Amino acid sequence: MLNGALCVGDAMRRELVTLTPEERLDVASDIMTLGRIRHMPVVAHDAVVGILTQRDLFRAAISSVLNFRPSAEREWLQKIHVAEVMTQPVIAAESSWTVYQAVRVMMDHVIGCLPVVDDGKLVGLLSESDCLTLLARLLRPTAAGAA
Repeated sequence: MLNGALCVGDAMRRELVTLTPEERLDVASDIMTLGRIRHMPVVAHDAVVGILTQRDLFRAAISSVLNFRPSAEREWLQKIHVAEVMTQPVIAAESSWTVYQAVRVMMDHVIGCLPVVDDGKLVGLLSESDCLTLLARLLRPTAAGAA
């Protein structure tokens, strides 16, 4: 907490799953599906170079338009590198930012998460879900105030 304001470092997720630009979309899709992950930072040489979102995967997996069988969709995704569809440039936050600053940036840029980078190194991720979890915690009725 900085001057009474909640900091991004207080609300961010620190345990992250990352990708490299060279990885294939079939692997990324499996990780995102199994881990119920919507945003994955893409890292090269310890720097965040992109972010892969469910929306990026959806755009790449044209199976819904072409009515691919699941096996054909997987074959298609095996041919595509993460670097070809990841969102870039990346808009990032710092752990010392207030949550308010981070939420404003997400709203202004219409994005669902911010990688958190301190001194050029990825230290966390702040997503809409993290912000809603924080909001729910702050709005939870206290035992004395609950009726």
